Amino acid sequence: MSGFKNFILKGNLVDLAVAVIIGTSFAAVVKAFTDVLLAYVGKVGGANTVGAMVVADVDIAPFVNAVIAFLILAAVVYFFVVMPYTKARERFFPADAGGPTEVELLTDIRNALVNRD
Repeated sequence: MSGFKNFILKGNLVDLAVAVIIGTSFAAVVKAFTDVLLAYVGKVGGANTVGAMVVADVDIAPFVNAVIAFLILAAVVYFFVVMPYTKARERFFPADAGGPTEVELLTDIRNALVNRD
């Protein structure tokens, strides 16, 4: 039972659960935004929605909707998640370019151990 307790309390289970909940809510917001945007795209094309697109007797509307929804989702994730995260990481955790590398530190430790005898 203690192994399960450690798994629940020490793992990233809570972080993962929060990410799934936020991601699900975020997906609903993006879907609603996509539906509104597709209605405008359809009006520009002369239809009420994009759902009436037929090329050579093949309904391409589901594909067009999926592509537009993907591009919107990718743009929203990039501009509202990736960019702010990258800027915050660079601001609060700058790269330490002046220090020795991990290999150099391990080499120094090895040499100190060899010379200890």
